Amino acid sequence: MIRSGKPRKQRKFRFSTAPMHERQRFVHMHISKELGAKLGIKKRSIAARKGDSVKVMSGKHKGRTGKLTMVDLRRNVVYVDSITRKTAKGKEIQIPIYSSNVYLTDLDLGDKLRSEKIDVFKAKK
Repeated sequence: MIRSGKPRKQRKFRFSTAPMHERQRFVHMHISKELGAKLGIKKRSIAARKGDSVKVMSGKHKGRTGKLTMVDLRRNVVYVDSITRKTAKGKEIQIPIYSSNVYLTDLDLGDKLRSEKIDVFKAKK
């Protein structure tokens, strides 16, 4: 973690020099109240993972839902399967969305380690 409080150094760290294991914290998403109540999680946000269902909360695609197809830590963005556009050649490409503009509506609990982590959050109540 960076020690400096200077805004210029903070921006440089966040967008160019932060190591990948610390960039994971930059791609956390808010949890919907319904999901938090269902799973018994008091935390506000959780790390984005491929396969999670999300809803877009701001921007041109506000209100659209879908599953995450990719989480890009280098660019701090996520890709949602239902949000695409056509290129000039007619090819469909996915549009990157910042993780702060989406919230989690359903978790992909297929990963055993992630399920255990969710149980740890429940135990801390």
